[in-house]
Amino acid sequence: MDVYEELVRLRRQGRKCALATIIQARGSIPSFPSAKMLIREDGSTLGTIGGGCVEAEVWDAARETLRSETPRYLTFNLNQEAAYENGLICGGQLEVYIEPVLPQPRAILFGAGHISRSLSKIAHLAGFATVIVDDRESFANRERFPEASEIYAEPYESAFGRLEVNEACYLIIATRGHRDDMLVLRWAVSTPARYVAMIGSKRKVIAVVKELEKEGVPAEAFERLHAPMGLEIGAVTPEEIAVSVVAEMIAVRRQPQSCWRELSKSIFLSGRFSHLLK
Repeated sequence: MDVYEELVRLRRQGRKCALATIIQARGSIPSFPSAKMLIREDGSTLGTIGGGCVEAEVWDAARETLRSETPRYLTFNLNQEAAYENGLICGGQLEVYIEPVLPQPRAILFGAGHISRSLSKIAHLAGFATVIVDDRESFANRERFPEASEIYAEPYESAFGRLEVNEACYLIIATRGHRDDMLVLRWAVSTPARYVAMIGSKRKVIAVVKELEKEGVPAEAFERLHAPMGLEIGAVTPEEIAVSVVAEMIAVRRQPQSCWRELSKSIFLSGRFSHLLK
């Protein structure tokens, strides 16, 4: 199987991988410049950059690249002693660049009202593929959402089974009613989506979460919940709200390891709105 074909296949499936490439070589090395090795999330590989301990070290670095989603640059000096220890008959130098290959992020918008209409446009401009889900065909249609990659005009429950949700997905809940918001949130927190957000006042968010906890949804399930959704920039209009939400999505996308602690307004983590229910 060709490395590039596998890379494209994984990306289309919404899966990450890392690509290691020898970008420079001097002297005798166990491979050649431009040699490539692809490392999948499960640790399996395709291709080779020469084998031995050098390749093992690159594999370790690639796993870190997949975790952090940031590139790495490694230099190896294979002098005679190091080459012997590595089991390689060579004595040159090589430089390896390891880059994460990430699928295009998908913003799945539940509810096709005014906020989602603005959200879809701004998210699309920011590099997200947008998916629209609403049970009203008069709202969820190509005329209102020309930039959307997918549109589902059907009951939310039936759409759940047709949506492929993975770590590259961002779920935004902005339906027209409390009942549908709760329905979607119950499903959303069970998915591996990177980002789950819901519109509504602080009081409404707490009420919805408490009701779901009574139904048996564990409190830990809401750790990824950003609600009220969006960064706190004083947004009022649908367009301003859309900007604040997409800004939050970008922050989560670009800082995957820190955003849950620093940017999440998860009511499970803080409990700082509990006084509103008293």
